[in-house]
Amino acid sequence: MGEHIVILVIALVVLLYGYISKALSQKNISGPMMFTSFGLLLSPFGFNITQVEVNAEFVTIIVEIALVLVLFADAALLDLNLLRKSWKIPARLLFIGLPITILAGTYVGSLIFPDEPLIYLILLALLLTPTDAALGKAVVSDPNVPKKIRSSINVESGLNDGIVFPLVLTVVAMISSGLTQAADSSWVGYVFEQIIFGALVGGAVGYLGTTITVKAVKNNWMESSYQNLIPIALAILSFYLAESLSGNGFIAAFFAGLYAGNTCEISRQHIEDFAETEGELFVLVSFFLFGLAFVPITLAHISLDVVLYAFLSLTVLRMLPVIISLIGAKLDLSTMFFIAWFGPRGIASILYVLIVAHEMGSIDGFETVYSVVTVTVLMSIFAHGLTAQPLANWYAKSHREDN
Repeated sequence: MGEHIVILVIALVVLLYGYISKALSQKNISGPMMFTSFGLLLSPFGFNITQVEVNAEFVTIIVEIALVLVLFADAALLDLNLLRKSWKIPARLLFIGLPITILAGTYVGSLIFPDEPLIYLILLALLLTPTDAALGKAVVSDPNVPKKIRSSINVESGLNDGIVFPLVLTVVAMISSGLTQAADSSWVGYVFEQIIFGALVGGAVGYLGTTITVKAVKNNWMESSYQNLIPIALAILSFYLAESLSGNGFIAAFFAGLYAGNTCEISRQHIEDFAETEGELFVLVSFFLFGLAFVPITLAHISLDVVLYAFLSLTVLRMLPVIISLIGAKLDLSTMFFIAWFGPRGIASILYVLIVAHEMGSIDGFETVYSVVTVTVLMSIFAHGLTAQPLANWYAKSHREDN
C-alpha cells in the first residue's frame, strides 16, 4: 500500500507544481528544488506522511528511466556540426578533468575520512564524478549563452555518466569479492568493452529507429500523436539492448539520441517535445524520491566531515580539475570558472548509489559513502538551481560576441 500512496502523492505534487511553475521559475526556484523539498516534507524527516525503502525496485526503475531519457534527449538536442568544430573542450573535460577529479576526490577523502578503506574512498569519488546538466537547465537551454559553451557542458554531462559507470561496477565487484587492491587490470578491458559496445548498439538503434521513422512519416503510416512516443521507445530499447550485449546502456542511450536528433529534423522536433514533458516528469519524480527516501536514511550519519567533503566536492574538487584541463584551450578565466561551476551532481549519483545499495544489500559499512553522496546532491540541487539563471545572465552579457 505504501507505493500506492507515494504514486498518489506524486500526482498531487505534479499538479501543484504545474500550476505555479512559471511563477517559481521567475524566482529562480527550479523543479528539482521543489520536488526534493516536497519529498523531504512528506518523509519521516518532515511530516512522516509516507516513506519508501531506498532500494525498492520501483525507485531504481524510475531513476534509471529518468537518466536514460535525459541522456537520450540531451544528446539528440546537441548541435553536432558545432560539436565537430568545438570538440576540444569536451575532450579536455572528459579525458583530463575527469581522471583528475577522481584522483583528487580519493586523496581528499583519505584526509577527511582516514578510517575508511581506500577502496570505499575510490567508490565515493566515482559516485560524485558524473555531472547532471538538468540541475543547471537554465544554462544549457539559454540561447544567450554561447552555443559552444552550452554544448560542451551538455556533452560532458552526457558522456561522463557512461564512462564512470563501468568503473563503479568494477569497484563494487571488488568490494563484494573481498578485494581491497586494484591489482587486477582486467577492469580496463571491461570498461573499454562497455563503452565500445554501448556506443555501437546505441548508434545502431538510433540509425534504424530514425530510418523507419522517416519512412513511416513519408508514407503516412503513422499517426502524428504517436511520434512523441518513438523517442521514449528508442531510448529504452537502446539501454536494455546494450545491457544485454555487454555494453553500457547509458552510453547507448546517449549515442542513440545523438544519431536520431542530428540526422532527422522530424525526430529532433519530437524529441524536444517529449524532453519538455515526459522526460521532465521522470526527472522531477526522481528528485521527489530522493527527498523522500535518500535523505532520511542517511540523516543520522551526517557529520561536519561529511558536509565538508560535500562542499569541497562541489567546489575545489570539481572546479580545480576542470580549470587545469582547460589551460591552453584559449578560454578566458570567466569562461573556465563558468564551466567549472556548472558540474551539478544529481540523477547519475542517485542511481549509482541505488545500484551499490542493491548489490551490497544494505548501507551497513557504507554509511559515510551514502551520507556524503546524499548531502552533495542535496547541496547541488539548491546551489546550482538558485545560481543557474543569474550566472547565465551574467555570463551572457560579457560574451554576446561569442554567439
